[in-house]
Amino acid sequence: RRFDYRPKADPYCQARYTFCPTGSAVPAMKEDDVIEVYRLQAPVWEFKYGDLLGHLKIMHDAVGFKSALTGKNYTMEWYELFQLGNCTFPHLRPGMEAPFWCNQGAACFYEGIDDAHWKENGTLVLVTTISGAMFNEMAKWVQYDNETGIYYETWTVQASPDKKSTVWFDSYECSKFILRTYQKLADLGAVFKKVQTNYTSIILFSGEPIYLGNETSIFGPLGNKTLGAAIREFYYPFKPHKTVREFFVDLVKIIDRVILNRQFYLFYNLEYWFLPMKFPYLKVVYEEVPLPVGSKTSSGV
Repeated sequence: RRFDYRPKADPYCQARYTFCPTGSAVPAMKEDDVIEVYRLQAPVWEFKYGDLLGHLKIMHDAVGFKSALTGKNYTMEWYELFQLGNCTFPHLRPGMEAPFWCNQGAACFYEGIDDAHWKENGTLVLVTTISGAMFNEMAKWVQYDNETGIYYETWTVQASPDKKSTVWFDSYECSKFILRTYQKLADLGAVFKKVQTNYTSIILFSGEPIYLGNETSIFGPLGNKTLGAAIREFYYPFKPHKTVREFFVDLVKIIDRVILNRQFYLFYNLEYWFLPMKFPYLKVVYEEVPLPVGSKTSSGV
């Protein structure tokens, strides 16, 4: 869903690691510049855990640019303003009936490409070359995309593991931004190389979802208190844990609810849905999505 504007983040939402600490504005390139475009991929939280999550194929995606005229490199990526956990699950705040979400995501653009970060455990590969004029048109699109597509969504929800199965809900995270960027470049005339490109998806498997309502209809003065209590109870075990014992106690509750009782409450586009869960319940996949073919023919590159 697209929104008219990006709301100001609530001060309650705090990030352990600052969002886009060295970010800068997207520069205007000279139209006759030649810009190399790179596919960048590395394990999630590599700065903290090294290649650990890479073994599970949980990867973060970005795109790099190199200007022939200036020799400068740039990196562009899209990720959570307040870290992944806050985007995936809400806070249950005292005195507030409704779960409180810190789930905005946004684009980050900064000068430089950290070659070691992307190469050591991931990918840094040239995928296409574009003109400065095409880069400038892409930059306008990025601003629109960033102002109207504002909420991070971790989960993809499908009817079954079959590749042709119904997708009930699609995720909205870093890889989707990169795929949208590639498609925009293709539509502007970029011709991509024959490079295999794989992306991570975290999939929940569910029967047909049941619409429950929005925050007002569930938690407002005329809301459904029984349903509201059930949603709060579901999210409670996903809270941050201070001890290992607390974690394992709540893990048992999560397994009981999601797997044994086959229940999951999803918050998507500011609305709540009930998912009747199905085997295998959850799966992390690392599947190929081919580089796009655009609607124009590349010229002037």
